Amino acid sequence: MDSKEPKKHQIRKAIMYATVGVKGSVLEKFKAIKEAGFLGVEPMSHMDQEEVLKARDESGLHIPSVCCNNHWTNYMSSPDAAVRAKAVADLQQTLKDAKRYGASSVLYISGVVNKEISYDDAYRRSQAELRKAIPMAEDFGIKIAIENVWNNFLLSPLEAARYVDEFNSPAVGWHFDVGNVLRYGWPEQWIPVLGKRIQKLHIKEYSRKKMNEEGIYKAFNVPFLEGDNNWPAIMRELDKIGYDGWGMAEQPGGDTPEGLRDLSQRMDKIFAS
Repeated sequence: MDSKEPKKHQIRKAIMYATVGVKGSVLEKFKAIKEAGFLGVEPMSHMDQEEVLKARDESGLHIPSVCCNNHWTNYMSSPDAAVRAKAVADLQQTLKDAKRYGASSVLYISGVVNKEISYDDAYRRSQAELRKAIPMAEDFGIKIAIENVWNNFLLSPLEAARYVDEFNSPAVGWHFDVGNVLRYGWPEQWIPVLGKRIQKLHIKEYSRKKMNEEGIYKAFNVPFLEGDNNWPAIMRELDKIGYDGWGMAEQPGGDTPEGLRDLSQRMDKIFAS
């Protein structure tokens, strides 16, 4: 390799716990994830900490990230102060879980825009509320990683970068979901703009053909490598920013041990592209 070329990525393979449909206890699910070839798992917040720790230790899986379980219920952008207070408490609990599990970041959706919540109100309110959790995140040494999702908010990489930077804190970054972008853009164009702000990746596939023919949500129901992600281009851009963290599957198909193995093997091909 030419010395001027960026270092080849070394992305570590994990999966989002909520996507794993294998029957059984947390430990049984963790063991199935490990046996499928994954190195890590992303649990939800507000789980039984002792049960998660036991499953982590007995399976040998790493926990690089924790996803807030309630951010689609309690919005930081809500006009109701009581709901916003619950949102802050939810994020703080997610940080506490992450600290206990040894995770380096939490996945968080900072707000939504809808008919009742305007874009500018969402921006202002969510930043004000999220700032209340930053001292805890800084004290714990854990990143609050905002994810791009279909919340009608933070819809471009330029705005996402600005939103993060305005906190002026090393504790705020981005959790980049590759598949969510494909509805309205190209993930390889987001990566160079977000750059070092990216803390973790959600690896997800999406089919624009299915989107047009079956609906926007059905478009996720396509196997890795059979949708519209340009994985070689995505990997090249990740190389350019020096990303060498975790890539976590958030993809249908993990309902059986065989399905988990297929996801794992397809991710190997993605990361090698």
